[in-house]
Amino acid sequence: MIRMSTGLAVLAICAAGAAAAQDATAQLKARQGQFRILAINLGILGDMAQGKTEYDAEAAQAAADSLVGVSMVNQAPLWPEGSSEMDIDNTRAKAEIWDDFDDFASKWGALGEAAASMQTVAGNGAEALGPAMGGLGGACKACHDSYRAPQS
Repeated sequence: MIRMSTGLAVLAICAAGAAAAQDATAQLKARQGQFRILAINLGILGDMAQGKTEYDAEAAQAAADSLVGVSMVNQAPLWPEGSSEMDIDNTRAKAEIWDDFDDFASKWGALGEAAASMQTVAGNGAEALGPAMGGLGGACKACHDSYRAPQS
């Protein structure tokens, strides 16, 4: 009877550990997915701003709306302890994020503000995109400078 109880306890601990690792993987994939969505939509707007693609008010507005939507995602669940580039592969998130999560969250908030600024002008013509892209680029850079490891 004791062996069975011990075995069940070990099994429960292992299952809990596997579930935690699985959750972190799901959280990392969700985190990376949101950045892919940001990149796609920034690319659409950036290409229009630079004249690489023809300006399309509807597409520009949809891209800006998507940026705002992503910026509104609650970040806390996507950044579990132990998911930095020092802990796992396939991420460039610096451990400093968890040392000052409030600053990280503030920088994410600044991205949301820049996205909202883009949202208000995206449908107003290609000439309106450039200044708003500058604000988005600045918000991205501020966070990357502090919290994103260089690509290896």
